[in-house]
Amino acid sequence: MQTTFTPEQLKDPSVARSNEILRSCVHCGFCTATCPTYQVLGDELDSPRGRIYLIKDMLENDRDPDAKTVKHIDRCLSCLACMTTCPSGVHYMHLVDHARAYIEQRYKRPFGDRALRWILAQILPYPMRFRLALAGAKLGRPFARVMPDARLRAMLEMAPKRIPPVSRNDDPQSFAPQGKAVKRVALMTGCAQRALNTDINDATIRLLTRLGCEVVVAEGAGCCGALTHHMGKTEESHATAAKNIRAWAAEMDGAGLDAIVINTSGCGTTVKDYGHMFRNEALAEDAARVSGIAMDVSELLMQLDLPEGADKEMIVAYHAACSLQHGQQIKTYPKDLLKRAGFMVVEPSDPHLCCGSAGTYNLMQPEISAKLKARKVRTLEAKAPDAIAAGNIGCMMQIGSATQVPIVHTVELLDWATGGPQPPALANDTGTSPVPILR
Repeated sequence: MQTTFTPEQLKDPSVARSNEILRSCVHCGFCTATCPTYQVLGDELDSPRGRIYLIKDMLENDRDPDAKTVKHIDRCLSCLACMTTCPSGVHYMHLVDHARAYIEQRYKRPFGDRALRWILAQILPYPMRFRLALAGAKLGRPFARVMPDARLRAMLEMAPKRIPPVSRNDDPQSFAPQGKAVKRVALMTGCAQRALNTDINDATIRLLTRLGCEVVVAEGAGCCGALTHHMGKTEESHATAAKNIRAWAAEMDGAGLDAIVINTSGCGTTVKDYGHMFRNEALAEDAARVSGIAMDVSELLMQLDLPEGADKEMIVAYHAACSLQHGQQIKTYPKDLLKRAGFMVVEPSDPHLCCGSAGTYNLMQPEISAKLKARKVRTLEAKAPDAIAAGNIGCMMQIGSATQVPIVHTVELLDWATGGPQPPALANDTGTSPVPILR
């Protein structure tokens, strides 16, 4: 694709990067075949190719975004299926991230949109604020049907039936390995996950220490910045990401780290991109170091000696989170691990398609999200599984809201298979028993 950016425009590193990406696109249209929004809406402008043309026109002409362009960019899930499909290696993620930051700076949204985005940015990355918001949403959920705005209804319906107690395992500390130490790793405990499902981090700590890892929860680490980053709120996302970089760099320079392990794939995609995000900032070197040892938990587990388990006589439908299979290009590890542990693993049809969660997408684009969710649940239930496994809390909440099949994180099943407790979701545990401290 030809571009006409001026030398002055190309002095901006973000424009220069977008120019590289645009020029690599040959507008072949392969991406339209795997784009969820194009399949749902059938509009060329709701495909990666269409959005690329809109972004190119906006950036080249250095113009303020118009409502039409913003609408189609907002409808993008950032599922990155297009990057998996693209034969030319177009790095669509960096391009759409730049477009969103550009829109955030130069487009004045209607008041309702601005208010919603501000609320989400001020609540979701902060676990205690999010817990309070979830408690309020539980009280308001009976009134969801009378809410005039579908986005408000989606926010109320998001509240889980039970908000888990705070897990003290998420506090800064170190968990000693069982037996001989083989690795020292930092666990990213996240933000929304700490409010929605504390079982995931607890199971991860148990599993990794059982396999010989010292697990460190670093002082000062928290939200990865993904939620605000994908809203184009660069200042907010970089501020939270910088805290992580400093916290993990301190551990690397202290007792050392073999890996930074992440059990929420949406976060993992962002942390692995810190090197790019901070390439022109003072933290560039440390950001690149952090990105260099960031791993999804399934990547780390493939390096460890996970015991081979007996047949569990349990069918597990594996849902591949977009951020894992497309964002990080990790496709087989979770399935391989589950099979090794003794589970029978099945996959739904069209496993490459998004479930519609996509960070805050299900709250900001609820109609499109609901269609994608219904399709995903239908294909998963068609496999008649005993449980559904996924590696991302957003997907788990999205799918779990529309099915009676228990949904659990992959590490919960692996923890159970290697001596840990049965995942509460499988035991229909709705009690409020205290969270066990693992120290």
